[in-house]
Amino acid sequence: MAVEKIQVPDIGDEQEVEVIEILVSPGDEVSENDSLIVLESDKAAMEIPSPKAGVIKEILVKVGAQVSQGTDIVSIEIAGASEDDSKEDDGSKEESVKESENNSASKTEEVVKEESVKEEPAKEETPAPAATGGSYIREVLIPDLGDDSDVDVIDILVAVGDEVKEEDGLVTLETDKAAMDVPSPAAGKVVSIKLKVGDKVSEGSLILELETTGEASAPEKAASAEKPVQEEKPAAQAASAPSKPVETKSSSTESSSAQSSTTQSSTTQSSAGNTSASGNDADVYAGPAVRKLARELGVHLSEVPGSGARGRIVKEDIQSFVKARMQGGTASVASSGGAGLPAIEDIDFSQFGEVEEVELTKLHRLTAQNMTRNWLNVPHVTQFDETDVTDLEDFREAQKALAEKKGIKLTPLPFIVKACAQALKEYPQFNVSLHSSGTKLIQKKYIHIGVAVATPAGLMVPVVKDADQKSIWQIAAEIAELGAKAKDRKLTREDMQGASFTISSLGNIGGTGFTPIVNAPEVAILGVSRTAVKPVYVNGEFVPRKMLPFALSYDHRAVNGVDGGMFCSFLGSLLADIRLLTL
Repeated sequence: MAVEKIQVPDIGDEQEVEVIEILVSPGDEVSENDSLIVLESDKAAMEIPSPKAGVIKEILVKVGAQVSQGTDIVSIEIAGASEDDSKEDDGSKEESVKESENNSASKTEEVVKEESVKEEPAKEETPAPAATGGSYIREVLIPDLGDDSDVDVIDILVAVGDEVKEEDGLVTLETDKAAMDVPSPAAGKVVSIKLKVGDKVSEGSLILELETTGEASAPEKAASAEKPVQEEKPAAQAASAPSKPVETKSSSTESSSAQSSTTQSSTTQSSAGNTSASGNDADVYAGPAVRKLARELGVHLSEVPGSGARGRIVKEDIQSFVKARMQGGTASVASSGGAGLPAIEDIDFSQFGEVEEVELTKLHRLTAQNMTRNWLNVPHVTQFDETDVTDLEDFREAQKALAEKKGIKLTPLPFIVKACAQALKEYPQFNVSLHSSGTKLIQKKYIHIGVAVATPAGLMVPVVKDADQKSIWQIAAEIAELGAKAKDRKLTREDMQGASFTISSLGNIGGTGFTPIVNAPEVAILGVSRTAVKPVYVNGEFVPRKMLPFALSYDHRAVNGVDGGMFCSFLGSLLADIRLLTL
């Protein structure tokens, strides 16, 4: 059996790419196109497939190593090949390199000639680096989006031919939680736009080409230099097309290498995120062998959750998905049904009268999915109560002039946030999250409180950080600022992360009570309704008092009923006598 070394194939402009995962071990049997390692460039993760079937003998790289085209990855014992065949291959390769200028009729020499034809134009036409003050074409890419990917393009802010300044907005993206403009990294003229409204993009996706001045950075020079090479490749391939194919061992080797490079390129594109594909298998992070298995089994990869590093789908994920489907389950929870639950059938309502279909916003769809997930997974208990806020309302009314002077609207909500922060200190069992193992709790030492805000696009929950350390005035100002940002879809990811407790207030709308749904992984949420004047029996007589109804929903896995009752009682006492908030 012959042993060969598999090398990193052509990876385009990338140099010194990091190895982030090794997918095989010595002794493993691999088929052609089975993935060997995973590389990560500045723009995407990519799997390197095996060009041949065989047995892994030795791993020649390690996780964290920097590799380039031609770096040895593994040594593999090729199935069905002998050492003599391997020697013949080596001799054939050496002979073809030495005699590439003699125009021999063998296929091996034709392959070498093709490579020469491809490389010569690149040497002649590679432009010199742009000098300072010269113009060049710059590709503008989607910047770091943090945890977000497959983000919707909802607006194109420029057109071809427009002159833009540095930091001018180019496109508007809509994430699950907010809208954001992508600014131009430099001043220049828009040459071409590479996406359209409705496309899905991720970090590294191409936005547009910009003609700008100055000196190109090293990556831009490399990209510019690469373009003539790419343009010449079709011509070179056309020139070599008439050559008569000859079956040789060397040509077989070159063919496998070319196949590996093609598969590699395809994997890179799918990992980076195709801007023209939406919700299909091209956007999924999976290797060639996994894609082949999915095709054979009729599985849509976009429906399969990946268990590999960085969400990569492996063969076991496909098998588990198929098994779950055969047993009647589903891989995900939709807004109208969950795993093992019967779906609600669609009805043709037009038979009863005129109808119109209205698309839900992305935020509405996300809220529906989250509410379904939370309702199905969290065993809810809701504790209802009310408290006398007459003194609080009198105090708030007395501060009206000072609030106007400060430019702050002083509503009951800042007092409720402050009281909840103090209650979380008193009852830390509400300031936890359940670990996914179900065997332990994560106790939080900070107190961040989310405040639900209704916007035209849907419900958003910005977070007041360290609410226990802030004054009523500070909380009021922060709530006003976050509310304004929410309505303008300008909230950042940091504005909406880290809440350990949520408040949903319908006090300015009405109602005597409602059951809020716990916003997992939090374990409790407070629902506040409208204050109403009621007769209260005090000192032997009924007197009118302002009563605030509220409801506390909590996860019964983490919180007991007695804890819920004590929390509500303590919270009610703080709101009834706001002097206690100063203690």
